[in-house]
Amino acid sequence: MPYTALFALPLALLYLALALRVIGLRRGRRVEIGDGGDRELLRRMRVHANAAEYIPLALIVLGLAESLGAPAALLVVSGLILLAGRLIHAYGLAQEPNILRLRIAGMVLTMISIVTSATAAFVLAIGHLAT
Repeated sequence: MPYTALFALPLALLYLALALRVIGLRRGRRVEIGDGGDRELLRRMRVHANAAEYIPLALIVLGLAESLGAPAALLVVSGLILLAGRLIHAYGLAQEPNILRLRIAGMVLTMISIVTSATAAFVLAIGHLAT
């Protein structure tokens, strides 16, 4: 699944960068578990957690669409929309105060990507089952 792999790498790097931001602050503030009442740590944890909540599902449905023979253009556009959405959302949420319009735009792009890939996978699966 080369198209899914093409987007899995930058999304994995984004995920790791967000994790390292949490780890670095956690170590610096000596907070072993939870957020220790630190708002900045809580914000970084939520930015990271949000990525963990959406990236796996998005890559799964992208991979399913690819494995069922979705057109390359659809896969590339959906992957680019996903990557842009995750970057925009992470940046907007990481700011203090957060930039709501970027958070919303990032989530809308993420949802568009998931719906696009999932719909393509569903339609293609129905087609395969009908034959």
